[in-house]
Amino acid sequence: MRGCLAIYERELLILRKKFFRQVASMSVGPLLYLIAFGLGMGKGVEVQGHSYMEFLIPGLVAMSSMIQAFAIASEINIARFYWRIFEEFQAAPIRNIAYVTGEVLAGITRALLSIGIILLIGLCAGVFLSYNIFFWLAVVLNSFLFASLAVCMAMLVKSHADQALLTNFFITPMAFLGGTFFPVDRMPPWAQKILHFLPLTHAAHAIRSAAFGLPPESFSYLLLAITGSILFVLAFYCVNKAKE
Repeated sequence: MRGCLAIYERELLILRKKFFRQVASMSVGPLLYLIAFGLGMGKGVEVQGHSYMEFLIPGLVAMSSMIQAFAIASEINIARFYWRIFEEFQAAPIRNIAYVTGEVLAGITRALLSIGIILLIGLCAGVFLSYNIFFWLAVVLNSFLFASLAVCMAMLVKSHADQALLTNFFITPMAFLGGTFFPVDRMPPWAQKILHFLPLTHAAHAIRSAAFGLPPESFSYLLLAITGSILFVLAFYCVNKAKE
């Protein structure tokens, strides 16, 4: 437990040191999307009985929680390749499960911070949705999934270039095709079948349904929880292999 808290506290100290830069960075993307897609292209458009702005906010929450949770991989890589802190963890009496848990919690924290910024921007734009327990449960599960994936991938890559490739070929396409900006059911049937394999598609659906006050669909929550748990175990395995 102490080892987990030590890892988590270290990440929080790094986040606090560059807090205002992080907040500014987290604000730019969602603000541009809201202006360009919400106020520009989506003005006067209704989707699923809601204004496009109301449709867009939950999608941005799903996308941002994914991106910011996965971004913990960059912090891990900096610690591994430049500061050699991972080698110090190897020598310290910190269990691997504590290391993985601390880093995953740090990724979830980053994601929740970015979501708070998006919801604040949405409130300023006059968008009021239902941020109930199912909304936050979907957010946490989505963040947990991608933070676990981040730890796993950070142990496998050999350089920042490899990390950039993962982001460009996996995270970025998912951000635009996972039901963030448009309903997946408007895609061709063959594309819908492919997109339903993406975890972000289910996260966006669960978050949006909860935000609209609709009854939760247990399948999306169950899929996120199971996938996240599998990735967490894989992250633990990858840390074990990296320490050998």
